[in-house]
Amino acid sequence: MKIIHTIAELRAELAQAPAAPAFVPTMGNLHDGHLALIAQARTLVGDSGSPVVASIFVNRLQFGPNEDFDTYPRTLERDADLLRQAGCDILFAPNESELYPQPQGYKVVPPTELADILEGAFRPGFFTGVCTVVLKLFNIVQPRLAVFGKKDYQQLMVLRNMVNQMALPIQIHGGETLRAEDGLALSSRNGYLNPAERAEATQMIATLRTVKAQVAAARSAGQLDQGAVARIEAKASAALNERGWKTDYVLVRRQRDLLLPTDAELSHGEPLVVLAASRLGTTRLIDNLEL
Repeated sequence: MKIIHTIAELRAELAQAPAAPAFVPTMGNLHDGHLALIAQARTLVGDSGSPVVASIFVNRLQFGPNEDFDTYPRTLERDADLLRQAGCDILFAPNESELYPQPQGYKVVPPTELADILEGAFRPGFFTGVCTVVLKLFNIVQPRLAVFGKKDYQQLMVLRNMVNQMALPIQIHGGETLRAEDGLALSSRNGYLNPAERAEATQMIATLRTVKAQVAAARSAGQLDQGAVARIEAKASAALNERGWKTDYVLVRRQRDLLLPTDAELSHGEPLVVLAASRLGTTRLIDNLEL
């Protein structure tokens, strides 16, 4: 695996490749979920000759003023070893002055109806930061496909829509959420949890599973409408908060656009997803479960 730190060197290297690359953007501090995305990219390219490229860049633009940009773990040497073992061909690891040699005045602002709900409501500007850096990385890497994890469900949808609307020749693939044996979704921020919090953290997936079961039961009984959903959501949030969590949301939404389903859609089998974000101690966790 080659480790490349500059845009010019990366472009020169990719110009020699027999086919356009597959791309997995990350912020580093890698875990098995990231490595599963690398494996998925490797499977997708097959024997086409497309190199698998991963990037590691902690993107200042997507962090709010009170978030953990300065303390976010930078573990480049360890991450490089993991990527090498996972079959990555090229690691692009630019520093901030390489990717942002001047203040990034041009930014990609996604539509408010998708970017200002859920995560966007609690992290203003987050998706502008994500879209801006991903579009810039796409312009640098020029991939034919890119893989993002479904744990960041809203992010995957925002980026997929960006690619569609910008007519980028890139296929966006979602990687299934990888979980620990006890069900906790793998996340770089799990490392912030102390042992007691780590044990408690499984309550998030337990809550999502409870919501899924309650929605399914109400739908089977012909009793699923917006009122029933609101009661299920409120009960789930309260249950987490009673255990010491500080919950931003537990919400049932349409899979296709993350908007609130109508009563007719709820009763007639519209594909749904339940999404949750809650703080445990100082660590904010997110997860989702398709219904």
